[in-house]
Amino acid sequence: MLRRLVLWCNDMYMKKIALIFLLVLTACSFQVKHRGYVFPSDLESVVADIKTTKQLTEKIGSPQVKTIYGDEVWIYYGADENYRGPLPLKYDNKTVLLAWVDGTRVIKTDVLHDDDLPDVIISEDETEIPAAIELNALQELFNNIGRFSPAGLGQ
Repeated sequence: MLRRLVLWCNDMYMKKIALIFLLVLTACSFQVKHRGYVFPSDLESVVADIKTTKQLTEKIGSPQVKTIYGDEVWIYYGADENYRGPLPLKYDNKTVLLAWVDGTRVIKTDVLHDDDLPDVIISEDETEIPAAIELNALQELFNNIGRFSPAGLGQ
C-alpha cells in the first residue's frame, strides 16, 4: 500500500512538472507575421525587366508611398515581425524597393535588403508640443461637456 502511494505521488509530481513545462513552452512560442509587401524570391530579376509603371503595378502592386518633393519615387516595403515569447520584437528579412518614375516610365529601380538599411533606434521619450495645454482627467471630462450630440440626431 505504501509503495502504491509513493508511485502515485511520483506520478502526480511528474504530471505537475510536465504541465509546468508545457505552460512555459507555450509562453515562449515563436510566431512570424509578415508586414508590408510579400516580394517574389527573384525580385531583382523581376524588377530588371520593368520599364513602365503599368508593368510595375501589375507585378508588384501599388506603392505604399510616393514622394511629393523632388524626383517621384515609389516606395515598397516588406519585413517579417518575429515574436519570441517574452523577448523583444525583432524584424528581419527587411526589403525596400525604390522605383524612380517619370510619368509612365520607370527610370531606375533599387532593391535594399537588411544589410543595406540602417538600424533606427526609436526613443522611448515623448516629444513635447510647444504651447500644449496639460489637463488632468477631471478637466478633460468637463472640457468635453457639450461637444458631442446625442445619438440619433444626425449631426
